[in-house]
Amino acid sequence: MVNHCALYKQRRDVAVSGQLLMRWFGFIVAISFLLVGCTTSTITNLTPKKLPRTTTGLYPIEAMFKSNQRTLDRESMRPLVIFNNQAFPMRRTQLTKGRWETVVPIPDGTQVINYHFKFDYEYNAIRMRSADSKLSPPFQLHIVDQDNIGNLLMERE
Repeated sequence: MVNHCALYKQRRDVAVSGQLLMRWFGFIVAISFLLVGCTTSTITNLTPKKLPRTTTGLYPIEAMFKSNQRTLDRESMRPLVIFNNQAFPMRRTQLTKGRWETVVPIPDGTQVINYHFKFDYEYNAIRMRSADSKLSPPFQLHIVDQDNIGNLLMERE
């Protein structure tokens, strides 16, 4: 004779262990997200809003890139300044970590340029390398004639 109570108990144990397994899986996923955390990358424009007009037509543009992404390969960084559908590569400064600069040619008579930064980089993913990029919001640079120069020092975004 078959004991039906024993069969019912076994099925209930399987159901309980399935629920326990799902809870354990949910716990592991939640802990993984807490340990990994969110990665943030920020681009800070260090160029003043206004620069005096130069005779050479060359103007310095500077930015700082900060990221808490641990897998980021900092040697693979390829920052660009983009304006007028042209991209100008930036170079790393020697004294400050994460700071980049370049000099861009701006035609005579131009009073305002709109530009933004793009940082291309690689990072180490699981078992392979991947590429990504970060784009800044648009910025404006006003080229001021020598007559209209006030105190341009400290006038930044």
